[in-house]
Amino acid sequence: MTGKKETASSRLRISEDVVITAARLAALDVKGVAGLSGEANAVNKLCGNIPVKADLMGDVVSIEIKLVISSEAKVSTVAQAVQTAVKENVQNMTGLTVAKVNVVIDDICFE
Repeated sequence: MTGKKETASSRLRISEDVVITAARLAALDVKGVAGLSGEANAVNKLCGNIPVKADLMGDVVSIEIKLVISSEAKVSTVAQAVQTAVKENVQNMTGLTVAKVNVVIDDICFE
């Protein structure tokens, strides 16, 4: 007989929905972002027109986010700020490594 004791290993799994929510909240906090493009409903999900997509591969995630920006904002500045905010927020909240954040400017809001 050996004195080894079997221990159960546990594992934490982060849902794509959690990553999407963290990315969405971070993007909406950036000055110059008027909103997200498209609505997250069943029809748009079937058509692939959802505002935030997250692809998880183990502990690494790639994110795509579609934005509506305000007309006063500079596109490149807002896009870069969103990339930084989303990456930091997702990594801090989930512990996952963010490989890339693709930002698509889908519309401009003239209000």
